[in-house]
Amino acid sequence: MAGASETFRAFLREQYERVFGRPWPVLTSALVIASLNVFLFAFDRPWTASDGIRNWGDWLFRSVGMINQPDLLSPLLYSGSVLNLGLLLGGFSAALLGREFGVRMAPVAELVKGALGGLMMGWGAVLAFGCNIGGFFSALSALSLSGLAMMVGLAVGAFLGTRYLSWEAHLARSPADAQFQSPCEPPPATPSSASFGLQPLIGFLVFFALLIVANIYRQLGYAPQATFLLFGVAFGVVFQRSRFCLVRAFREPFMSGESKHTQAAALALTLSMIGFSILKATDLRDSTEWVFSSFWFGALVGGSLFGVGMVIAGGCGAGSIWRAGEGHIKLWVAVLCFAVGASATRLLLVRVELLGKLGSALFLPDLVGWAGAVWCVVALMTVWYLLAGWNEQRRQST
Repeated sequence: MAGASETFRAFLREQYERVFGRPWPVLTSALVIASLNVFLFAFDRPWTASDGIRNWGDWLFRSVGMINQPDLLSPLLYSGSVLNLGLLLGGFSAALLGREFGVRMAPVAELVKGALGGLMMGWGAVLAFGCNIGGFFSALSALSLSGLAMMVGLAVGAFLGTRYLSWEAHLARSPADAQFQSPCEPPPATPSSASFGLQPLIGFLVFFALLIVANIYRQLGYAPQATFLLFGVAFGVVFQRSRFCLVRAFREPFMSGESKHTQAAALALTLSMIGFSILKATDLRDSTEWVFSSFWFGALVGGSLFGVGMVIAGGCGAGSIWRAGEGHIKLWVAVLCFAVGASATRLLLVRVELLGKLGSALFLPDLVGWAGAVWCVVALMTVWYLLAGWNEQRRQST
C-alpha cells in the first residue's frame, strides 16, 4: 500500500512538472489566447490592456488633485482595470507555480529605458485608440482598417527600436551591460531563495484566492467584473507559461530572425478574426464594434511610437503587466509610465479637441464585402507568416 501511495505521489509530481516545470508550446498557447479573445468579445468586448492602464493613470491624477473627474470608476470596478489586475495576478500565480518568481532589479539605464518606453507606449496607445493588443490584434480581428495601419506602425517602430538597441549594444562598456537579460526571456531559477521551495504552495493559494475574489464580486452584484477578472487570470497564466510575446513577433525578424512568435501571432490573429467575423456577421455583436476612427494618421503614428516604446521597455502593455507579476522592476516602471503617459495624452487631446480628429473609422467589409474582408486578412497573415519563416531561414544560411 505504501509503495502504491509513493508511486501515485511520483505520478502527480511528474504531471505537475509537465505543466509548470517546462514552457508551454508557443503556437498552441497563441491559439488559446485567440480563442479567449473571441469568448471575451462574445461576452462583452475584445481584449485590450491600454484602457485599463489609462484608468490607473486617471485615478493617480485624481488622487493627487490634478484632475476633477467625480464619475471616474475605481480601478477595482472598471472592467479594463479588473482585466489587467487579473492578468497581473495570473502571471504572478503562474510564476510562483513554476518557481520563477523573484524580485529582479535592473540597472539604472534599464529603468530609464523602461520609463521612456512606457511613456511612448502611453502616447502611442492614445493616438491609435489601443495598444498592440486592442489597437492592432483585436482591431484587425474586428476588420477595422485602423488595425492594419497600426500593424505597419508597429513594424516601423520595432525596426527603429531594434536599431537603437543594436547601436546601444555596440557601445556597451562591460560584459555585464551587454549581457543584461531581456524580460522577454524566461527568468532564471532562484533556488537559493528561501521561498523557492514554497513558491508552488504560495502560487496555489494566490490562484484560489483569485477564485474567492471573483465569487465575492459576483455576490456583491458585480458579475461582469468577476468574469473580467477570471479572463485576465487565464490570459496571465497562458502568457507566463508559454512566454508568447507580441513584442518578439515584431522585434525578432529585425534582431535575431527567429520566427516562432511572429508565425504564432499570425495564426492567432487569423483565428481571432474568424471568430470575430462570425459574431459580427450573425449580428451577435454590432459590426461597428472595435472599429476605431484612427485610420490612418492616428494608428500609423501611434503604432510607430508604441513599437519603439515596447522594444525599448522589453514588453508591451499586456506583456509588461504579466512580466511585472514575475517581479521585474523595470516593467513596474514601464507600466507606471504607460499609465501616466496615456492619461496625460488623452487629457491633452480632449482639451485641444483633437481626439476625434486622428483619422477615420473604416470597416473593411464595407469596402470589399464580408468574404473579401476575411480573405484579405487571411492573405495578409499568410504573407506575414511566410516572410517571417523565409527571413529566419535566410539569416541562418548566411
